[in-house]
Amino acid sequence: MARSVYVTGIDRGDGRQAVELGVMELLTRQVDRVGVFRPLVHAAGPGEPGSDHVVELLRNRYRLDLPSAELYGLTYEEAAALQAAQGQDELVSTLVDRFRALERKCQTVLVLGTDFADTNIPDELAFNARLANEFGAWVLPVVGGHDEDPQAVIAEVRNAHRAYRDLGCSTLAMIANRVAPAAKQQIQRALTEKLPIPAYVIPEEPALAAPTVAQLVEATGAEVLLGDAAGLARDVRSFVFGGAMLPTFLTALTEGALVVTPGDRADLVIGSLAAHAAGAPPIAGVLLTLGQHPGPNVMALAARLAPGTPVAVVPEGSWITAAALTHLEGRLTSASPRKAEIALGLFELHVDTAELTSRIELSRSERVTPMMFEHELLERARAARRHVVLPEGTEERVLRAAEVLLRRNICDLTLLGDPDSVRRKAASLGIDLPHEGAGQNRAQIRIVDPATSPLRQQFAEHYTRLRAHKGMTVELALDVVTDVSYFGTLMVQEGIADGMVSGAVHSTAATIRPAFEVIKTSPGAAIVSSVFFMCLADKVLVYGDCAVNPDPDAQQLADIAIQSAETAAQFGVEPRVAMLSYSTGTSGSGADVEKVRKATELVRGLRPDLLVEGPIQYDAAVDAHVAATKLPGSPVAGRATVLIFPDLNTGNNTYKAVQRSAGAVAVGPVLQGLRKPVNDLSRGALVEDIVNTVAITAIQSQNPEGAAK
Repeated sequence: MARSVYVTGIDRGDGRQAVELGVMELLTRQVDRVGVFRPLVHAAGPGEPGSDHVVELLRNRYRLDLPSAELYGLTYEEAAALQAAQGQDELVSTLVDRFRALERKCQTVLVLGTDFADTNIPDELAFNARLANEFGAWVLPVVGGHDEDPQAVIAEVRNAHRAYRDLGCSTLAMIANRVAPAAKQQIQRALTEKLPIPAYVIPEEPALAAPTVAQLVEATGAEVLLGDAAGLARDVRSFVFGGAMLPTFLTALTEGALVVTPGDRADLVIGSLAAHAAGAPPIAGVLLTLGQHPGPNVMALAARLAPGTPVAVVPEGSWITAAALTHLEGRLTSASPRKAEIALGLFELHVDTAELTSRIELSRSERVTPMMFEHELLERARAARRHVVLPEGTEERVLRAAEVLLRRNICDLTLLGDPDSVRRKAASLGIDLPHEGAGQNRAQIRIVDPATSPLRQQFAEHYTRLRAHKGMTVELALDVVTDVSYFGTLMVQEGIADGMVSGAVHSTAATIRPAFEVIKTSPGAAIVSSVFFMCLADKVLVYGDCAVNPDPDAQQLADIAIQSAETAAQFGVEPRVAMLSYSTGTSGSGADVEKVRKATELVRGLRPDLLVEGPIQYDAAVDAHVAATKLPGSPVAGRATVLIFPDLNTGNNTYKAVQRSAGAVAVGPVLQGLRKPVNDLSRGALVEDIVNTVAITAIQSQNPEGAAK
C-alpha cells in the first residue's frame, strides 16, 4: 500500500484547493484506484449529511467509482457532539475506522484536512497532525501568502514546518501559495536554503481568485434574465457601478468587469453590451439592482447585441449589492472545469511534480486506464514543448482547448484567423488567451491572419514550386495559401510550426489534402494511414486503419500494420500485431482471407522483429481462452495490442461499436506516414479530444523519425 497524502494548512484563505487538485492529478497518473477522504465536513443543513465542493469536483473529474458517503468521515456537528460525549480519542478512532474502510478499496488516498472556517476545533493544526499520523499519511502543509510580506510568508512556512515536525508528522514538502508574483523568487530562495525538505512557491493567480458570474448569481440570489452557460462561467475581475452618463461610464469599463447598475438605466445596459460586442472591452455581464426589469424592447436589443452575455437582476440597491459582492472569491467546483485547468497549470508550472511524485513512494500500476494514458500524453508533450498550429482559430471548442493547452503548458500554439475576431470570440466565451510573449517559461500563443501575414508571399512561392507541374502560378498560389488549412500546413513544412491539428469544422479531405500536396509521405511509407488509441478499462489497444484507406491491398495492409506497430511503440504500447479477418489460421479461404494472409507474410518478411499473427478473428486476438482453442502457442493470440482491420468499413464500424458499447475512450485518428505530423479531428470532437490530439501531434514531432514512419 502506497502512503497516502494529507493536504492541510494553518489558516483559512490559503487557496489549498488548487494544491489538492494538483496532488490528485499526480496520484491518478501513477495508480488507477485513488480515493479522496474529507475527515470532517460542513453539513448541508441541520441534520443533513455533509458535502464538499472540492470532494465532488475530484470525484467527478477523476471518475471515482466510490459512493459519495464513503468519502466523508463526520460532519463538524457530529464530531463536536462525539468529542463532548466521549472525548477526542473516540473521535479520532471513529475517523480512523472510516478512513481505513475507504483505504482498503484504494491504492492510495488523498486526504483533505479541515478548512479552518467555523470548525470549533481547539488547536486545529494539532488535530490535523494527529489524524495524519493515525492515517499513516504524508503531510503536505499549505501556507497562504495573500497580501503578506515576503518575510512574513517565509517565517510562517518555517513555523508550520517546525510545528508539524514536532508533532511527529512525516512532511512531504512545504507549499507557500497565493504569494505576490514579484516576491516568488525571493521566497523560493529563502525556503530552499532554510528547509531540509522541498519547498514550492505558487504565485497568486487572479483568474482563480475571481468568482464566476454564476457564483455571484448564487451568492446574491439574482434572477438571470439573459445569458448562457458559457457566459455564466466568465470570471468577474472587477466591478463597475453605473451612475455616470454613458460617455463617462464607458471609459470606466475594463475587461472582465461586472456592470452593476439600476435596471432603469437602459443607456448603461445597452452601452455596456455594445462595448462588449465591439470587444472594447469584453465585460463579464450586467447586474441590475432595485429589482427593476428593463422593458421588452431593451431586452430584445440586449440579446441581439451580445448573445450569451449574462444580464441578471437583484431586488436590493447598489450599496447592499456591493457589500455582498466585495468579499466573494472564486472557488473550484465541478461546475467550473475551466478554473480546474487554470489551477492545474499553475501547480504544474511552479511545483516540481517529478520530485514530489518520487517522494510519495508510489509504485506505478501495471494496468493502464484511459485517464492514465491521457495523463501520460500530456506529460510527454509538456516534457519537450513543441509548437502546434490550429487553423480553426475562431471555433469555440478549439479556443477552449487552446486555453487548456496553454494553461497546462503543454505546447506553444498558433491560431489562424483575424486576431481581433479570435480575441473577441475568446472574450465572449470568457476565455483568457495570453498575449504574445506573456510569461516566462509559459507556453506561448500567436494569432496569425493568413490574408495579411508577411509569410503569405513566401508560402505562395513555395507552393508554386511544389505544384508547378500542375500549372500553379504565384498569382493563383497567393489565393490558395490564404486557406487556413494550406497556410497551417505550409507553416509545418517550413519548420515554423512542428505540427498541425484541424478538422473540428473542416472535412477530413480539407485537412489531409494540403498535407499530401505539401508535406508528402515519408520515404519509408507506401501510404498515409491512421490509428485510434482505444483506451479500455485496463489497457490501451491500437486500431488501424479506421479513418483513411477504404480497401487497402495486401501490400498496403502490410504497410499499415508496420506503421501502426511503430506508432504503438512510440506511445508506450508494446506492439503485438493481429491481422484481422473472419477466419483464424487455416480454417477459412476466400479472396479477403488470402489478402490478409499475404499481408501477414509481407510483414514478417519486412519486419521479422515484430510479433504478428494472421489471419485471426477478433475474439482469438484479444481473449486468451478463445486463443487457447483456436491458435494455441501463438505469441500474439489472446494478447494482441495492435489490431489491423482488413478494410475501412470493418475498422470504422468496429472502433465506434467498441467506443459506444464498451465505454472505451477513442483517441484519434492519428495519421501516420507523413514526413511531419498533421492530424485530423472528428467534426464532433470534444474539447478533451482536441487537447489529446494536439498532445499526440506534439509527441510525434518530438521524434521526427517515429512520426514519419
